Amino acid sequence: MNNNVYLIDHPLVQHKLTLMRRKDASTRTFRTLLNELSMLMAYEVTRDMPLQAVEIETPLETTTGHVIDGKKLVFVSILRAGNGILEGMLNVVPGARVGHVGLYRDPKTLEPVEYYFKMPQEMEERDVIIVDPMLATGNSAVAAVRRIKQLKPKSIKFVCLLTCPEGIAAMQKAHPDVPIYTAAIDRQLNEHGYILPGLGDAGDRIYGTK
Repeated sequence: MNNNVYLIDHPLVQHKLTLMRRKDASTRTFRTLLNELSMLMAYEVTRDMPLQAVEIETPLETTTGHVIDGKKLVFVSILRAGNGILEGMLNVVPGARVGHVGLYRDPKTLEPVEYYFKMPQEMEERDVIIVDPMLATGNSAVAAVRRIKQLKPKSIKFVCLLTCPEGIAAMQKAHPDVPIYTAAIDRQLNEHGYILPGLGDAGDRIYGTK
């Protein structure tokens, strides 16, 4: 944990991430591992979610238990690769709402261009968790957070599998109030904006495209 960056270093998370990095991992294997990894990361990211007391009947007596209000949580996927993390997170919090931000990276400028934006209603009552497998240049993440902040949600967190010093620096410069949760902080970006050693293009590996 450093400057609002939370490294999720649980052994199962690290194990699955290592298997995903392998270039010979099939599309099916990559997708399955991402789903499992996302569920594991969801436990850490939602650790401080508020609980409310409810009265229930056990087979033996009445007692007070605690539940989360999943409807107050919004997972926001940065399309298209974010959907790979979204699925696993929804397995853990199936009552959550879902938003989508469509951004593509201009291949020449590496700057994000928005083409889609759809969020649930009454965002000011909700806690937002933005998901995208890679925080590389940080441009897309910065743009997505900026756009979502316009809706004034209660809180925003950003979750990625991998990041690098450049991506963290870009996010913290633009949005120092948004915590970053990641499974690994890799060495650097290459000249094409890819994380090294990384795992390649997450979207291509999830969907089997090139």
